Amino acid sequence: MESRSFSIQTLQRLPYYLDYLRKVETENVSSTAVASEFGLNEVQVRKDLASVSLQAGQPRKGFATLALIRDIEDVLGYGHVDEAVIVGVGHLGTALANYSGFENYGLKIVAGFDKRVKHEEWLNDMPIFPVDRMIPIIRRLKIRLAIITVDAANAQSVCDQLVEAGTEAIWNFAPLKLRVSDDIIVHNENMACSLAVLSNHLRK
Repeated sequence: MESRSFSIQTLQRLPYYLDYLRKVETENVSSTAVASEFGLNEVQVRKDLASVSLQAGQPRKGFATLALIRDIEDVLGYGHVDEAVIVGVGHLGTALANYSGFENYGLKIVAGFDKRVKHEEWLNDMPIFPVDRMIPIIRRLKIRLAIITVDAANAQSVCDQLVEAGTEAIWNFAPLKLRVSDDIIVHNENMACSLAVLSNHLRK
């Protein structure tokens, strides 16, 4: 598929659409059905689907389900597997490394790094290396995506080493806003912020 740009909001909705479409048993699916499933605005859903689909939806028939699935997978990059490393293999890092569902979304964690590891260890089929081997190994494997699950005190240092190694995208679980150049993309999963929103709702 030719390179196209999509809003962050659309990209965040597409995985939900994809999960739903994979369960649909009909040959065609309408934007109305998808919108109803998630309680979204039908016009917005129709725009989302039309922006990714190579074939226009037909009145009263909607979109061809299998073709739409393929188009969304292509946009999200699920047609090929991106290899990633994880830095910080504690409780959270181990849980993420053990999650087999990532491969359904085009992600495979191939190695881990942890400061407590002195020699190469294994977590199931994933090797875990000392942090001081991170840069040469990432360069050798040509890894472009890394996951940070270290504490805030070490997150920026880890980030700098990942960038030096050639990493272009970082999924950050550390409670710290990382400083990177404009050509590096960072997505923050700030659990403290999410908890604050939930806690505030419960107090109302």
